[in-house]
Amino acid sequence: MKADPALLEAALVGYQSRLTQINQAISEIRRRLSQKDETAETPVKRTRRKMSRAARKRIAAAQKKRWADYKKSKGAS
Repeated sequence: MKADPALLEAALVGYQSRLTQINQAISEIRRRLSQKDETAETPVKRTRRKMSRAARKRIAAAQKKRWADYKKSKGAS
């Protein structure tokens, strides 16, 4: 069974068209990746919140109380 030259020509045209579409899709993906890389290079610098001296003191006292309770429960076991 021999292939018809007209059929092969039509197949070739179809495949070339599909190849063009694939190459365009690849170009679009590469363009998007390059844009993403450019935006990722500039991180946003965040400022730390200031905590008052009284708040730090309350937090420290609560943590000491938790540790004391923990150590007391470990000694009782």
